[in-house]
Amino acid sequence: MRRSLGRQFEWLWASFAVSTFGTWLAFDAFPLVAILVLHAGATQVSVLAAVGLAVGAVVAVPLGPWVEFHRKRPVMVAMDLTRFVAVASVPAAYLLGWLTFAQLLVVSVVVAAADIAFTAASGSFLKTLLRRQDLLVANGRFESTTWTASVLGPPIGGAAIGLFGPVVTVAGDAVSYLLSALGIRAIGGREQRPVRSDAQRLRAGDLLDGWRSILSHPALRPLFLNTILNNGLIMATAPLLAVLMLSDLGFTPWQYGLAFAAPCVGGLLGSRLARPLVARFGQYRVMLTAGVLRAFWLVGLAFIGPGLAGLVLVIAVEFGLIACNGVFNPVFATYRLEQTPTDRVARTLSAWSITSKATIAAMTALWGLLAAVTGPRVAIAVAGVLLLATPLLLPRHDRAAHQEQEVAAPVEVG
Repeated sequence: MRRSLGRQFEWLWASFAVSTFGTWLAFDAFPLVAILVLHAGATQVSVLAAVGLAVGAVVAVPLGPWVEFHRKRPVMVAMDLTRFVAVASVPAAYLLGWLTFAQLLVVSVVVAAADIAFTAASGSFLKTLLRRQDLLVANGRFESTTWTASVLGPPIGGAAIGLFGPVVTVAGDAVSYLLSALGIRAIGGREQRPVRSDAQRLRAGDLLDGWRSILSHPALRPLFLNTILNNGLIMATAPLLAVLMLSDLGFTPWQYGLAFAAPCVGGLLGSRLARPLVARFGQYRVMLTAGVLRAFWLVGLAFIGPGLAGLVLVIAVEFGLIACNGVFNPVFATYRLEQTPTDRVARTLSAWSITSKATIAAMTALWGLLAAVTGPRVAIAVAGVLLLATPLLLPRHDRAAHQEQEVAAPVEVG
């Protein structure tokens, strides 16, 4: 029987589900619009992917401290409405014959920045909404929802594009943000305004508070470095693998889609296993084990060949990688919230997201240059070998258990 976390969480979860499904429905929609409608070349498509993330991350730098000292639900609604207006402008401009590549670029930047602010606000709101023992349940449900959407969204979106044209999924994504905003508004209840003293007034130096909080924390610092490098190396190989499979090895688009849709079931399975595994083996041990295991899969993609055997190898490798991430992600997200002081959650999550997006953009560009020199297979192999070293950055000690022991320790009265 599914454990209830209350009506307010149900509305938050529903809002997350609808916007996540909208995002996956429109998976790769902007590159497709750029190619099919604006006849953009490979360089423009790469710029669209990299610049949107990088500039959006820079724009979002002041948003973390700003979000910290505002009520989180209005911020989430504002970010949803911002994304709705930005994304809806694309099909509107298309219908009017005004759509340009510059508009796609601007929309990508706005959405990337709004994503970061929304993530910071929602994480902070979640920590105040639920009890500590319920955070893993909530993060497991978010993770399951993400992988379910990743399985269903792209095939449905691809079929919709085939039937109705390239901007229909973009319109669906825009509507999903509007529905998410309505769901967050329906949460109800009173949210206390964060108290800010005169000493906490926003100054230029405060923009770096999130990074200071992360890098000064003995548990968050190694996790930060581990997750940033892990995600960057994996995402940097995605376009290279597309080139390798579709161009060099002759796989068809439907085979390529199958190779990445089918393994997402592993993410759904992993997210469902996270909570019982933590109950049996403990939070730190599960996070450490899954964090180590997820580093060993990527290098296998350098060995794929043509035909059925190659397709099976890609599906198997991706399934293993995604399943390990499905276990790791909700446990890590819960651990990160527990280790972050309540009055610093928004700044910490914002800094984390900004660094992740900027790193992915930079590493995607760098690996593109590497592939131009060595070929995609060698570049994927280099990323896979480097990924093997990332477990060295995982925390060496269970800080949560240590803190609990300190709290439980008897106080001597002098």
